[in-house]
Amino acid sequence: MSDYDRIAPEVSHGLSRGRTVLQVLHLDPWLLLPLVILIAGGLAVLYSAAGQDWDTVMRQARNLIIGFLAMLIAAQFRVESYRRLAPLFFVLGVLMLIAVPLVGVGAKGAQRWLSLGVVRFQPSELMKVVMPLMVATWFMRFALPPRKTVLLGALILVFIPAGLIVIQPDLGTSLLIAASGLFVIFLSGVRWRYIFGAIALAVAALGPAWMFLLKEYQKQRIRTLLDPESDKLGAGWNIIQSKTAIGSGGWTGKGWLQGTQSHLDFLPESHTDFIIAVLSEEFGLRGVLCLLLIYTLIIWRGFWISLHAQSGFGRLVAGAITLTFFVYVFVNMGMVAGILPIVGVPLPLVSYGGTSIVTLMLSFGILMAISSDHRVIAN
Repeated sequence: MSDYDRIAPEVSHGLSRGRTVLQVLHLDPWLLLPLVILIAGGLAVLYSAAGQDWDTVMRQARNLIIGFLAMLIAAQFRVESYRRLAPLFFVLGVLMLIAVPLVGVGAKGAQRWLSLGVVRFQPSELMKVVMPLMVATWFMRFALPPRKTVLLGALILVFIPAGLIVIQPDLGTSLLIAASGLFVIFLSGVRWRYIFGAIALAVAALGPAWMFLLKEYQKQRIRTLLDPESDKLGAGWNIIQSKTAIGSGGWTGKGWLQGTQSHLDFLPESHTDFIIAVLSEEFGLRGVLCLLLIYTLIIWRGFWISLHAQSGFGRLVAGAITLTFFVYVFVNMGMVAGILPIVGVPLPLVSYGGTSIVTLMLSFGILMAISSDHRVIAN
């Protein structure tokens, strides 16, 4: 029986044994429920943020349906099959990243997409899923905690795709992909002296990175973070308007569809990177707290799945996916609130997106596959 076809006998006999439909489909209800609530609320916010444009909402709904199907399919595979396929996925991902500067499609001054005719996608988004799978697969070949040579191999695996993404240029995505791999390294039980040493090296590298790695627009984002008022009508405009929208919402907000900053076009990218500013203006602080509660439930369930995984590979992958999801949320909210530089990270499952939504749902499908393995063994 193939890894995918493990669902077949359960579909025919599972319900007769008293199993629920979600169990038959290997879907974790405690993860699925907050995801559904988040997606439904996100569509309502997007409708307002996009200026009540139904076309944008329908395209988002299409992306979400594709993402849900990807999650459903990913949940059907056994965890061990991801371990076997990870090297193949990694090689294909690196080859696609190499192809981006050669035959990729450019937009807004960056070349980050590959076009297959009717479909255009970002290979860098796919690496967000592949990276933790590959690093965890590498560690499973050796005893844990890893030795220096094993750590070196893991770091090479992390920084090859991260370096390819930097040259697109897409520093924000590169850092997030590197983080997804570094989380696996952290969870593998690496010694603390290595962690503190890596932090010291990172701090020491800030100066050279500023001089030789960062482009001028990236440096300007950091300067704007420190003093947005220095260029109110230029580089500081985005963050000033987003903070204005957040503050004007107060506790209760102005009401759905009643926001002024986004509807009067003061707030840039209101339906993508800055959508939480729209939510804060229209639903107030209590709306933001509800959103944080939903994200917290998703993150809590991800950690629960990691702790109860039946294999070291499952624990590493589930923990890394969950930590990476947390970073997405934290970076977007920190960026919009003015405590982090603007790096173009969307708010997960709320901001408008295509490839990012599909890859996020795909990662949740892998989490559900890990959770399903736990339930099968328990039964």
